Amino acid sequence: MKAEYDFSKAERGKFYNPKAVFNLPIYLEEDVDEFMRKLADEKGKDVEELVNEWLRGNMQLIQSIQ
Repeated sequence: MKAEYDFSKAERGKFYNPKAVFNLPIYLEEDVDEFMRKLADEKGKDVEELVNEWLRGNMQLIQSIQ
């Protein structure tokens, strides 16, 4: 690393995008990941798609109880 950096020609906010969406990664434990991957392969879906379906189903169940 340099001792000093010259930011005199820098442009503030050059790469800022107010519409940018940051998706947090979610890490599954090994046994859950293996189960979901097998199930997704059987159904011909991506793991992400299958997990989202399951979570949406749980969300609807919880909302119907409340």
